[in-house]
Amino acid sequence: MDGRNSVYTLKWQDDRLYLLDQTKLPIEHVDIECNTYEEVADAIRYMKVRGAPAIGVTAAYGIVLGAMEYMGDSDEAFLTHMDRVSRVLADTRPTAVNLFWAIERMMLVVHDNRDKSLDEVKNLLLDEAHKIMEEDIESNKNMGKFGQELLKDGDVILTHCNAGALATAGYGTALGVIRAAVDAGKDIKVYADETRPYLQGARLTAWELMEDDIPVTLITDNMAGYFMQKGAITGVIVGADRIAANGDVANKIGTYSVAVLANENKIPFYVAAPTSTFDLTLESGDRIPIEERDQKEVTHIQGRRIAPYNVKVKNPAFDITPNRYVRAIITEKGVAYPPYDESLAKLLAKN
Repeated sequence: MDGRNSVYTLKWQDDRLYLLDQTKLPIEHVDIECNTYEEVADAIRYMKVRGAPAIGVTAAYGIVLGAMEYMGDSDEAFLTHMDRVSRVLADTRPTAVNLFWAIERMMLVVHDNRDKSLDEVKNLLLDEAHKIMEEDIESNKNMGKFGQELLKDGDVILTHCNAGALATAGYGTALGVIRAAVDAGKDIKVYADETRPYLQGARLTAWELMEDDIPVTLITDNMAGYFMQKGAITGVIVGADRIAANGDVANKIGTYSVAVLANENKIPFYVAAPTSTFDLTLESGDRIPIEERDQKEVTHIQGRRIAPYNVKVKNPAFDITPNRYVRAIITEKGVAYPPYDESLAKLLAKN
């Protein structure tokens, strides 16, 4: 593979944003054409695009589309319009901090260039979105470089949810580490759990790894403990949607269970995430907002009901894994080890 992957998430072409519709995979490969920021917001809200880094990059291009939609010549009216655009995009999903990080970075371009013409500002916004996308791919590759050193030839890695190219602008976080290890000549095999209720592992991770000829075995979520106990799994790598200052990790629901099982079976549990996923304003994971999603994601599969009518449903999209279960956090700036309140701040301070 030589550092490449055959999967793409999004592309900017002819002043439009094209997203690979991840709700259709792996059965159909359909591109969504976004011409407005509202269409981008809907794509994020309804998980046409998902994964914290990918959401951030997508939102950046949503800001660009919002700016391009403004056809007036008033600076103040433009600022009011852009504040509205940023609020609509920020209201799509509450947990993934990359969304807010990208929006703030884009809005900084708006506010720092008020002395320039609106056309110049729009061009600067497009340049910034391109930078965010390129930086994401580069950071994922650097993450892979650092993370692959933690993997041994012959390792069998369990993943949860999808933290690959589809969750980023390209290459991936957790799967980026696996890709880098394979590129380094290591024999790595993967167990992908299905990740109910949205089946990102079954639909996306398994497909993505097969596209790159990386050996993958699909299991249901409740099989993880069985295979750990049997010695079939030697490590776990997951992504993250937000990491608190103390190293508590918000990730797809079910991550906490996998971490507890890994700890019980003395298997290393690693998190791979860019530093843009750090939220050092939060002392612990207790303060991370957890998104509650539509109950139909639990009661239905691919539009077909599988549960009784009127059954009570809870559907939190994420859970919090306490830092004591996390062996290391792999970033584009290096690997952080406990105590995380010290190591994460040091990594963030690096150039």
